[in-house]
Amino acid sequence: MSAPDAALLESYLVRTRWFGGKGRPFEVEQVRSIAEVPAQYGRPSLTVYLVTVAYRDEDAGSELYQVPLSGYDEMEERIGHAYVGAVGTESGPLHLYDAVHDREAMRIWLDGFIAAEATGAAQVDRLRFYRVPGGEPLDNSLVSAPMTGEQSNSSARFDDTAILKLFRKLSPGINPDIEIHEELTRGGSEHIAQLYGWVEIDVDGQLLQTAMVQEFLATATDGFELAVASVRTLLADPQQRVEDSGGDFAGEAARLGEALASVHALMRSRFPAGTRGGDTAADLAHAMRGRLDEARRSVPGLETYVPQLLRLYDAVAALDGLDVQRVHGDLHLGQTLRTSHGWRIVDFEGEPGRPFAQRSLPDSPWRDVAGMLRSFDYAAAMIEMSWATDVDTDEGQALRAERAREWSARAREYFVAAYVAAIASADGSQGDPGVDLTGPERVLLDAYVADKAVYEVMYEIRNRPTWVSIPLEALERVATS
Repeated sequence: MSAPDAALLESYLVRTRWFGGKGRPFEVEQVRSIAEVPAQYGRPSLTVYLVTVAYRDEDAGSELYQVPLSGYDEMEERIGHAYVGAVGTESGPLHLYDAVHDREAMRIWLDGFIAAEATGAAQVDRLRFYRVPGGEPLDNSLVSAPMTGEQSNSSARFDDTAILKLFRKLSPGINPDIEIHEELTRGGSEHIAQLYGWVEIDVDGQLLQTAMVQEFLATATDGFELAVASVRTLLADPQQRVEDSGGDFAGEAARLGEALASVHALMRSRFPAGTRGGDTAADLAHAMRGRLDEARRSVPGLETYVPQLLRLYDAVAALDGLDVQRVHGDLHLGQTLRTSHGWRIVDFEGEPGRPFAQRSLPDSPWRDVAGMLRSFDYAAAMIEMSWATDVDTDEGQALRAERAREWSARAREYFVAAYVAAIASADGSQGDPGVDLTGPERVLLDAYVADKAVYEVMYEIRNRPTWVSIPLEALERVATS
């Protein structure tokens, strides 16, 4: 079978949720087949393509995408929404579909993982399948269905047993999502979705990890959705105090803080960790100052806070050292799930725009804590800003804004207090340090919160200008604390 031509793939890519180049001038530069499974036993053919996308704007560069396509001699109405196009063969046209949406094609991945259960590894054409010992047994009665709402990757659920994440944009090397999940699974963490296995392939002498399969959390609710539902409940009756309302999130925030502390402690025990010298702290402060300088040129409203933020970054630079370890790297409420058995933290890929080697570098755990604090602010502010009724008075709007700020403040307070207490307990420290952090920990947390808010200011100015008040309010809070 001949590969789909560039024009066909270009028209397909811009229709997907996961393609990161929408809005940029690009062209498909190369299409390579890395795995082919012929049609058999009523199943379609499957070809996994590597598609190189080259950009033609001032940033230039290229990206590598994984595009698995199932092929049928006849049109398949049941997956018409996933139709990519047709290519010519000796026997006539072959109709191509996005394989993630095709339950018959997804059985090929299921077969690979089932075959790997006995020995820990199996091969399907050039794809290598690996299983983590002790993972949930899989069987060929499982039926896949694509998951909705994702952006940078694609996932398919196998009934209530497992979920397969197929990485769309690929980078050479070990994917942190697989690496960290494997170690946390082997370490017995109760606060992740257990890793069952992964898929990889060698291309031009480089390792590409293309997919992972893990525990499906049947009772899970997205953490951000749970938080905004809590805010809505509170703002529906703003006369109540937050702690008296059914919309109080403090307890959940505390439990989430404990979960993060547990995950951080296990990561610290299973990956390299330690204290870096003062140069590391100085480098961190230098990077933070650089981001602030870039942002202040675009956002005049930042100038009010610049002197205080620079003093904060100076305090970071003056630290004797920096405790570092592997961290999540891109933590927010959307990377958490609340199940009937507690909180789970997911998606350990790190910041999508950075190379794997950078994402895998040890970092301060306070970066993850700061990311979650900013997420609480966004959950509250987003609902408060969108709240409007025909009968709302200025006083009513002001009261809702006040309650939203109280909701976020309580969530932040309880989250940090629980995290600090749990870390102290894991480290064998005496007593409960409480929420009033002092010394280097407070400096680092405030600096990471400010640095995240500076990034958010730039993002909102470019994409959602009416939301820029959310990170600016956080900067005011840090600058005046």
